[in-house]
Amino acid sequence: MGKRIFMVLLISSLFWACNDKEKVSEEIEKIDINLKIARFDREFAKAEPLDIPILKKAFPYLFPARYTDSVWVAKLQDTLQIELLEEVDQVFSDFETQANDLELLFKHIKYYFPKYKVPSVVTVTSDVDYQNRIILTDSLLLIGLDNYLGPEHRFYESRQRYIAHGFDKEYLISDVASAFAKQVVPRPSDRTFLAQMIYYGKELYLKDKLMPLASDAQKIVYSEEELAWAKANEEPIWRNFIEQEHLYSTNAKLGPRFLDPAPFSKFGLELDNESPGRIGRYVGWQIVRSFMEKNKIELQQLLNISAEEIFKKSNYKPKK
Repeated sequence: MGKRIFMVLLISSLFWACNDKEKVSEEIEKIDINLKIARFDREFAKAEPLDIPILKKAFPYLFPARYTDSVWVAKLQDTLQIELLEEVDQVFSDFETQANDLELLFKHIKYYFPKYKVPSVVTVTSDVDYQNRIILTDSLLLIGLDNYLGPEHRFYESRQRYIAHGFDKEYLISDVASAFAKQVVPRPSDRTFLAQMIYYGKELYLKDKLMPLASDAQKIVYSEEELAWAKANEEPIWRNFIEQEHLYSTNAKLGPRFLDPAPFSKFGLELDNESPGRIGRYVGWQIVRSFMEKNKIELQQLLNISAEEIFKKSNYKPKK
């Protein structure tokens, strides 16, 4: 009898959860935004020297005053720059998919953050400046398309493989969501490893809400194999963190070992070479997910809750 009641309650809760998701999805779909996208990379590629003043007037923020027009004319005629623009045009000859994905992302942001003003989007080339591939301000989103040509592209031959892995257009929207998350997720004042993990966990959970159609691998910029490894080894990873007393440590070396981009995480064990980098972010994500499953908290409220409270109320315990 008790088992039957449990099954009825479980089915009922799943039914209401699905209904809630559908309702949210319908409300988001109704949100009207006017997303403006300008392909500056294309405008510059087809420009002639006499067009420089016109481009400067249309995109003044892309033309620093310290540079004379002769600099931009020289860039128009630079063979490497021409090749770069041609390669971008091949991969992004049609930007419709990305435009639709960006519109959906900003609709989700508007749903959860109603006061947010959707920025104008401008696509550019950045001479493969991957650390600044996405620049998001209050009114402007710059996307360096030359950082998304595919991990095997010859332009990235000098980059380490773990870095080049993210140079794929499937991660473009995820990178934009990360840029937004950095604007709304407060940096922790607590220097503990736990606080740092949960900071990144909040960012990734935010992506759960803002990118519900994306895979977990896209959100954390892992390959499917890396994600599978993280899931399969979540319990021994957590046990290692506990046994090594990392959680409340303020040792600055823990960041490079487990949180920062790297070819693998550094446990000092045989499994290191099999592990993906940034595994601490993955664990922080699971802690935040566990917290949100067990507590009725609005998304904006979550962002300001302390790591300690999230950890204690998450009852996080990975399965063996």
